[in-house]
Amino acid sequence: MAKKVGILFGMEDTFPWAFIDRVNELGGGEIIAEPVQIDKLEQGADYGYAVIIDRISQDVPFYRAYLKNAALNGTYVINNPFWWSADEKFFNNCLMTKIGIPVPKTYLLPSYERPDDTTEKSFRNLQVINWEKIFSEIGFPAYMKPFAGGGWKSVYRVENPDDLFAKHAETEQLVMMLQEEIVFEDYYRVYCLGRKYVHIMPYEPRNLHHLRYVTESKYSGEQLENILKTIHDYTIKMNEALGYDFNTVEFAVKDGIPYAIDFCNPAPDADINSVGQANFDWIVENAAKYAIEKAKEHKDGAQNIDWGNFVKGKF
Repeated sequence: MAKKVGILFGMEDTFPWAFIDRVNELGGGEIIAEPVQIDKLEQGADYGYAVIIDRISQDVPFYRAYLKNAALNGTYVINNPFWWSADEKFFNNCLMTKIGIPVPKTYLLPSYERPDDTTEKSFRNLQVINWEKIFSEIGFPAYMKPFAGGGWKSVYRVENPDDLFAKHAETEQLVMMLQEEIVFEDYYRVYCLGRKYVHIMPYEPRNLHHLRYVTESKYSGEQLENILKTIHDYTIKMNEALGYDFNTVEFAVKDGIPYAIDFCNPAPDADINSVGQANFDWIVENAAKYAIEKAKEHKDGAQNIDWGNFVKGKF
């Protein structure tokens, strides 16, 4: 009986259909791919997928619950929905400091407004924030961004303390982190699949969205080779620690040192109109191959989900 690979997606139109077509081409009838079909969700029920790639549950809680139930029934979900629910960007930065990956100096800030159903008494453990200490370490300009989530939502460049306080007031109940600016000479976005397949792409985050991949490395020769080798090794080490099977990592290179800037992107951009044909072809081909690998490894009646080295206590 053929094993099923499903993909759960929302508005994106190019990657999901190309992925389905490629899995069906490579699967030889033994592995078949389709959009995940959901007409009901009964507790504990098995809906028959060996593998599901998740591209949308961060925005649809119903889908996240569906995937946790699927994982309980033995589906290998890319990415692990339990870890994705628990993870956030500030913790990612904390973990990187423990595994030797350079990251910008970062501080977590309490939300500007108190969360609903809390009072001043809810914050009796919180002392007066030592802004002077934070500012002296972070410096200005700096970046303020939510401690969780993605998609470049609510990201601010702040020029000085007054600018920070004014913009912080706009964030309402969001918990934000303040991060030093890395004035980079080069920047890269990196696809990582299965914690082993790595594709490094020169990237210019200051360009318009559709032009961000239209750039080239500023380094060359042996220095570029060393930087790319370091980025490759850091990318695998980070994703082994975090446990992500499908992720992008962003590095800003300053004085030849790659700093990890953003590495919690479990549903990364894979649209041909932004990443370009060559990068699109790579992610489709390797995502299909990896999904087929996991489908072949799938054991009926077993827990097939995997975890990162942090959860395993091996980081």
